Amino acid sequence: MDNSTLWSLRLGFSRKQSALIKKNLNLFLKKSFDSKINTSLPEALTNSPKTTEDLKAKRDYLKNADPTEKKKYITEENQTNANLKAWWLEKIATEELPLREKMTCFWHNHYVATFQKVKVNYWVYQHNQLLRENAFGNFRELTKKVLRTNAMVRYLDNTDNKKGKTNENLSRELLELFTLGVGNYTEEDIKNGAKALAGLGNGDGQAVYREKFKDDATITYLGKTGKFNSDDLVDIIFEQKNIPYLITRKILKWFIYDHPTEELVAYYGDYFRKKDFEIEPLLTKIFTEEFEKDNSGNKIKDPLVYIFQLFHELNITNPNMKMVAFFLKEQGMDLFNQPNVKGWDGGNNWLTSQIFLQRNNVSDMLCNGRIINKRGTDTAMLKSNPELEKIDVKLNWDSTGNNKTIITELKSRLLFTSDENLQKDFENILKYDFNPQDPGADNAVLRLFNAMTKAPEFQLI
Repeated sequence: MDNSTLWSLRLGFSRKQSALIKKNLNLFLKKSFDSKINTSLPEALTNSPKTTEDLKAKRDYLKNADPTEKKKYITEENQTNANLKAWWLEKIATEELPLREKMTCFWHNHYVATFQKVKVNYWVYQHNQLLRENAFGNFRELTKKVLRTNAMVRYLDNTDNKKGKTNENLSRELLELFTLGVGNYTEEDIKNGAKALAGLGNGDGQAVYREKFKDDATITYLGKTGKFNSDDLVDIIFEQKNIPYLITRKILKWFIYDHPTEELVAYYGDYFRKKDFEIEPLLTKIFTEEFEKDNSGNKIKDPLVYIFQLFHELNITNPNMKMVAFFLKEQGMDLFNQPNVKGWDGGNNWLTSQIFLQRNNVSDMLCNGRIINKRGTDTAMLKSNPELEKIDVKLNWDSTGNNKTIITELKSRLLFTSDENLQKDFENILKYDFNPQDPGADNAVLRLFNAMTKAPEFQLI
């Protein structure tokens, strides 16, 4: 098994970075942390409303519009969101150092704010870009900034949180899901936090407090008494004893272990506190220390890693990213649209019987040189429509070897540990008399590769 390939999948989405990681992991991390960010507006958002004035004008127009016009607007916004997904997937596929996008995706699933609820593509993009720009920054400061995004205050209904008529959603999730976790606060803290957040609503560029809706009452929050705003709440939260552990547990689960030990969570959490909640040194410590351990097979691949690994191995260039987004949605990883505020659960949820079947069907499609489409998770499509659009696929392998050396090569690349029975299955596909110079040799090795991708072992990293 190739350890650099293992970590290329964990810190990215394919095997593309394995050579750099093998050569110098610390250099890979430093370059990733220093990577530049493209701040240019995605083309998909050119005609989308961006300011509160734009949105008010659109709302006023739609009030008097006929049902056809309203339906057309909704369709256009849904199409814009589909284009935004494709834009992000293109970034993931083309970034030389994908760790920033991997971390952006982590924060995206931590500070959930879905398009389905927010309904403003530009706000969803702003939220996503904020996570990208602060991916390796300070956890406390990022939390403050997230609370001031239009997407978050809309998603968690803080636009309905006003003096005398509080909505506790944002206050609750700030404590429960974003920072401390259940059991480290009281219901009174939630109620008082909601008062401090009252009046924080949508504005141009970011969320702002509206004076007529603010509640300036003196409150007690996690043991501190005073008049607080959103920044004050975050500062108080980050003084709490248990603040580091929820996020370090989630980071370990996102990158390495579906079930990290409590000892590891506490060990890295205590270090995180010492570093004043700076993400970069925490990630460096986790990755460099866990890299040295034999910890392969402790995590089920998420759909992003699964599909981009296939693309890379099969040398598929310029895949249709809208179709990739559809595949992710079918797999339960719909970008910008998690099922709820808790986000994707991951772990065993990435390998239900239905998801496993879909993965096998997509592997069949790609290995047969057929493009994924909206019916592409069904292998019957291959039989019923032989004219389905074709794509070029090419699997690289050592043509100087024999059947056993080629099996070993692919097992190393695909991170396989196989027992005797599975090894025999592979040797039945690529038999002892296999001739690498035979005209059909590529197809034979491709059949072996396809079989390997359908094994449960391929689903693990």
